[in-house]
Amino acid sequence: MKNVEKADRVHLGSLIDSLRKGHYVIPDFQRDFEWAPWDVLELIRSIFMDYYIGTLLLWKGNKENFKMLSCEPIYGFKDNLDAQHIVLDGQQRLTAIHYAFFAPEIPFPKRSNGVIYLIDIRALLEEDYENFIRYEFLTKKNKRFLKDKNAQFESHTFPLGEMKGGSWGTSDWIKEYRDYWRDKVEATEIEKDKESFELYADGAKQFRGIIEELLNEFYISYIELDHEIEVAKVCDIFTQINSKGVRLDIFDLLNAMLRPKDIFLKQMWRDAEEQLDFTNTKKMKTYILQVMSVLEQAYCSSKYLYYLVPESKKTIRKPDGSKDQIILIEDVEEFNERWYQSVKALKKAIESLQNPRDFGAIKSAFVPYPSIIPAFAAIKEFVAETKPSNTLDINRKIRKWYWASIFTNRYSSSVESTTAKDFMGLKKWFFDEDAMPDMIEEFTNSVKYIDLRNENPKGSAIYNAIFNLLVINEARDWSSFELPEYSELDDHHIVPYSIFKEEGGKAINSILNRTPISDSTNRHIIRNRMPHDYIQEMLDNNNQNQVYRVFESHLISRHAVSILLRKPFTKDDFDEFLEERKRTIFEAIQTQLIDEKINIPAHLKHLDSEIEEIEYTIRDLIVSKIGEDLISYRESVPPHIQDKVQRRIDSDIKKKPNVTSTDYNNFSKRVEFFDLREYQDTIVTKQNWEIFSSIFKDKNNLEIRFNQLGTLRNGIRHSRSISEIEQMDGEVAIKWFKTVLK
Repeated sequence: MKNVEKADRVHLGSLIDSLRKGHYVIPDFQRDFEWAPWDVLELIRSIFMDYYIGTLLLWKGNKENFKMLSCEPIYGFKDNLDAQHIVLDGQQRLTAIHYAFFAPEIPFPKRSNGVIYLIDIRALLEEDYENFIRYEFLTKKNKRFLKDKNAQFESHTFPLGEMKGGSWGTSDWIKEYRDYWRDKVEATEIEKDKESFELYADGAKQFRGIIEELLNEFYISYIELDHEIEVAKVCDIFTQINSKGVRLDIFDLLNAMLRPKDIFLKQMWRDAEEQLDFTNTKKMKTYILQVMSVLEQAYCSSKYLYYLVPESKKTIRKPDGSKDQIILIEDVEEFNERWYQSVKALKKAIESLQNPRDFGAIKSAFVPYPSIIPAFAAIKEFVAETKPSNTLDINRKIRKWYWASIFTNRYSSSVESTTAKDFMGLKKWFFDEDAMPDMIEEFTNSVKYIDLRNENPKGSAIYNAIFNLLVINEARDWSSFELPEYSELDDHHIVPYSIFKEEGGKAINSILNRTPISDSTNRHIIRNRMPHDYIQEMLDNNNQNQVYRVFESHLISRHAVSILLRKPFTKDDFDEFLEERKRTIFEAIQTQLIDEKINIPAHLKHLDSEIEEIEYTIRDLIVSKIGEDLISYRESVPPHIQDKVQRRIDSDIKKKPNVTSTDYNNFSKRVEFFDLREYQDTIVTKQNWEIFSSIFKDKNNLEIRFNQLGTLRNGIRHSRSISEIEQMDGEVAIKWFKTVLK
């Protein structure tokens, strides 16, 4: 057959024009647009970075095949169609480009709002590819922003939708941006400001060059099938692409590319496999490469893994707009070093996930999302490498990110782009409280709506996460009343399945009716008996308060126990029990994972309480000596502490919609945001020490006592093991502070 297919390419400007005119349509047998907002962002990022985004497969259309395949416009297209091509492969990419440029006011699929994509001009010119592009939901505030060009110019923010007009439309915006800063240059007499404004105006020219190069020199390749090809053949081609075609694994591809360099990837994996066999996932060998890539260049999708081949050149754009080539991995020795670093990082990450006091995934079957492991390992390795001073705070944020990701099902799809986004986002949040990732708030707001009864069956991420929480909560054995042997632990029914399966329905297998119990206990205590039998036996033969505490460690309240003891035990009783346990589970999620309050061991609770009382006394002392008003605070508190306190207050305001900054305009309120070290630093400053020296006498001794107190408190609050010496030192510090603060 003549002219069956033709390979060609089109530059971005022409593609945008074709999208605007409605030249592309989607056949009915194609799946819906399934990308998430961050997937669209990554595609746009790739375009700006001049990366290959794949080849489109198009079928030249006519009225007959348009009708036969029930073709529809691309998602978000709302003008008159001028259909010319049926998209067989590339729908997600074309729809993503169309949405970003033309349709941000239309709700993003499975979202209630539209999504806008914004370019940070200064970051782009500085080649900060981690931060030059972002997306935001189209709120009322952002709608006003899109209409306010001065606000855009002031923040150096270019709405991507401005490019839909091609070179001419974009040039108008850039010209206005340049003129805005030129006018600022003319209006100011401050030399430093003048230099900055001139820099911004000059940057407009570089920015125009980048945009014009994108529109005119970034090419997308495509294969066009002739309209005379039979529909059956076209459908067969499509099926081959999407299901029948066997795609070579990226690990195998890299193994082939590395062999000529005497790097034998398969053998290296065999050597590492035993250390990383916890999750029983065939993807672990690729996870090693992904961790290498994330640590080296933040990204880990397949196209980025090729740059791990020694001496491979990666094209980057320099601040002046010109391009350069860099090499990420110089030689075989460096590749091997990075590989072993990643293996070690993954091994540590797995050990952390397994730890019953850290994340509670005691068995591979109870890991919520194996796909989160590369991101988790990379971010933990970054912290280990950089050794930041605020490690405790950073580890707290990692934990919160981890649980938020699990409960929002964040790692169920688009794993590579999510890994890159989270790695960059977490690094920013570690040192900027205002940069908290959106998923943290989503976790906080949406967790109470999770259906634990009818959805999230055994093996699902959320089922496993709650099982992990029960392990972390030190769920005790129902026979010995001690912590169980975790290697023998499994999840068993509370109300037996075999007896209550008809009445219990689907909920009988839900996490609400299951809990960590050893096989031995299940066989010898429960033995297919109803709870009113085996629980009553436990109460009759043991101290009742101790039995209730054991059940509470399984997030089964006293009220839930009283329901389980009912005889006869009916379907209504079962439903009531499930509701009560759901309440206690959600309460534990809120308390331990969102509010981050921990269950302090009984022998340490009194020490924690005494430290808290000392802290309150020190706060009152500082305020009484320095003064309540805000002027005294600003004159007496070191500037670096004021900066930290202000960031914490700003973060607190965001979480409390009913408060404003005026609610924090006194020293008593602001001192609540100090930590122990900041109390000390405030007391011993040169200007303050005179008024505190009569109380604390010696600065060096005061520092020792604060260190002892801080070590004990951090150990208690962060669930770390506390040595006997650390506890004794802490108790001495408590007695010392009590004495001097009288």
